[in-house]
Amino acid sequence: MKSRIKTTATCIIILGVLTTAGYAVTSVIIRQKSSDDLLKGTTDGAIVDSRGVIRLAPQTEKLNLDAQLEDVWTINTILADKTGTVYAGTSPHGEIIRFHNGKADVLYPKESANIQRPDPNDPNAVQESARPGEHIFAMAFDVAGRVLAGVSGQEGKLLRISAGPETIFENEKVQYFFAIALDRQNNIYLGTGPHGQLWRLDAFGQNPKMICQLQDKNILSLAMGENDVLYAGTDSRGIVYRIDLRTEKVTVLFDSEQEEITALVSSSDGRLFAAASSAQLADRPMQQVGAAIKKSPGRPDTEGEELSGWANTTGGTSLKPANSNEQKTAPPSGPQRPSRAPTPKAAGYVYQITSEGFVTAVFGEPAIFYTLIQKDDRLLLGTGPQAKLFSIDPKAEESVLLFEDKTSSQITAAASDGKDVFVALANPAAIVRVRQGRVDRGVYTSNLIDARQPAHWGKIQLDADIPDGCEIGLETRSGNVDEPNDSSFSAWSKEVKITAPVDADCPVGRFCQYRLTLKTANDKITPVVREISIAQVVPNLEPKVQVVAVKKTDKQRPYILTIAARAEDDNKDTLEFAFEFRKLGRQNWILLKDKLEEPKYEWDSRTVEDGRYEVRVTANDRRSNNEDTALSNSRVSDPLVIDNTAPTIAAAEVKVEDTTARLDLTVKDEWSVVGKVQYTVDSDTSWKSVLPDDSIYDTMEEKFTIVISELSKGEHVIAVRVADDLDNAAYKSYVVEIKQKPEAQAQG
Repeated sequence: MKSRIKTTATCIIILGVLTTAGYAVTSVIIRQKSSDDLLKGTTDGAIVDSRGVIRLAPQTEKLNLDAQLEDVWTINTILADKTGTVYAGTSPHGEIIRFHNGKADVLYPKESANIQRPDPNDPNAVQESARPGEHIFAMAFDVAGRVLAGVSGQEGKLLRISAGPETIFENEKVQYFFAIALDRQNNIYLGTGPHGQLWRLDAFGQNPKMICQLQDKNILSLAMGENDVLYAGTDSRGIVYRIDLRTEKVTVLFDSEQEEITALVSSSDGRLFAAASSAQLADRPMQQVGAAIKKSPGRPDTEGEELSGWANTTGGTSLKPANSNEQKTAPPSGPQRPSRAPTPKAAGYVYQITSEGFVTAVFGEPAIFYTLIQKDDRLLLGTGPQAKLFSIDPKAEESVLLFEDKTSSQITAAASDGKDVFVALANPAAIVRVRQGRVDRGVYTSNLIDARQPAHWGKIQLDADIPDGCEIGLETRSGNVDEPNDSSFSAWSKEVKITAPVDADCPVGRFCQYRLTLKTANDKITPVVREISIAQVVPNLEPKVQVVAVKKTDKQRPYILTIAARAEDDNKDTLEFAFEFRKLGRQNWILLKDKLEEPKYEWDSRTVEDGRYEVRVTANDRRSNNEDTALSNSRVSDPLVIDNTAPTIAAAEVKVEDTTARLDLTVKDEWSVVGKVQYTVDSDTSWKSVLPDDSIYDTMEEKFTIVISELSKGEHVIAVRVADDLDNAAYKSYVVEIKQKPEAQAQG
């Protein structure tokens, strides 16, 4: 049922959105200001951090290594020196590649550089491999700046590369070299497998000694701490060990819930950071893995919020959106799914372990963690199966998606030359330099914002800083299909420069999408966007009463009927409710109660005669609308029976024969099924139930035969209780007289 409600209301306009007849009184403001909101959008040359802040991305450059990486599946480890020279250790052929001054050469094996690689497109060409079955998992610089590289395979060995590769360590128990670390005396420590052995060589690469053999098969990571302490991370059980190098005593520092400790970083202030991950993530769809760490409101009070080396300058324009009641903002668009905390092995974590041994998780992501390094005061973390590089500030609890590669699947290694960062990619393999300077242009495109009905879109406002030399452009579009690539979407509006609130220049539509273009003339500064708010107003829609149910809920008061309804309003208007009834077949509705804020009412059905009725619940939105726009909607219940009257005994015949009394009864009820018949003799407590003559209670008229034997001589009162299926009950008494004693008693 539709109707217009005549009333008077004050029209409230939020953010200056114009309304006309047919629109709801208040507009809805949609705010996007968290990483959960903004990461649903897409970026090109822009980044979104863990606080939901949009900035220009750093400049990147892919190193020219295509020829050398043609047969490479994975770059497992890289080094970078202060000259910008980069060394890469690869699989599956165990090559060590150097990139210097724009040129690349193969340092190991030497014969690899001279191999004439066949044309991969020639089916007749013989595909040779330089060194099949070898892998370079670990590299480091020794005290003289020479490259140390562990060659893993059937026969593992440690190389030192100067004029050429030189083998300085081999052992039949060691097949794999996963980690290399140096202490203050430049002694060399090797984390190996498959027997979990930790080896030490002196600074000259001589005098090898096995320090310990752990229970785990492989030592995947090493980090040198203070006071001659070495930390080791292992596979399978994900354990971090603490090794006192002076006493060679080994203790377990931390037992994680993940399978592998893939990387360790020891900071100058005594904290240890461990990247823990589970390989099983590689086989799980990302949407099935829950977010690892739930962010709490607020943040720690730390000095400086910007990434080190990427700070903004002062000056320029600061934009602030108008304040509004958060309760009037719309819920996130799209279907809502309950959030689920991950199982312990369902995500990767970066753990912080203090010098006192306290452990906290500072970062979590549904991904596999491959590499973790420290640059300045931040951690850089490389992940897969989506190749992402995160910059983490553990003190500020802030993380930034610093770089993402849409072509490769993993970031397997990272290194810094003190200025820029080099990241190694796998599947396909590549090396990318991430510079400190920012790109001059980046684009953020929002997800589709759903008004749930065709809406008029109002002003877009930003909480943003736009330094001198920077600007932000805005484009918008709209449509009625939940697919941004659908041809029915309007064209993007002409880009406008944002200096104040801007009208969304798009037609009426259910979905709106905006695009921000961030620009800078100085690669050291960037615009910063913290929040985007957009207002929309939907033409007033009638409420919908979806369910009306009438039940007895009070056993002590069976005559009380609880009427409960469920209603929704797409405009999120405040609703009020009216309850009415009528006897089935009549035209007019009789009001029970109106102007109720909740769709619930208790009806005392004793106020009406027995019969079949129906109930109508009407919801209206006049509290949120004016007299021209208010609407209502009704729903009628299924027919219900009101029966507060007990059945009657329509016919009764009493017979007495010797010591036996027989009652033949016909019980009728006008509205309900006969539900129960009981009797008692000379008592008001010992009730016995009887079945109808046809053995089933199923109609409004039933016949009963009650036979009572061996009654004593004299007068007896037989009380009968008849009740309907609603437990309305009535009582009737019958007096019978037995004129002789039972035969058995007489003979006695």
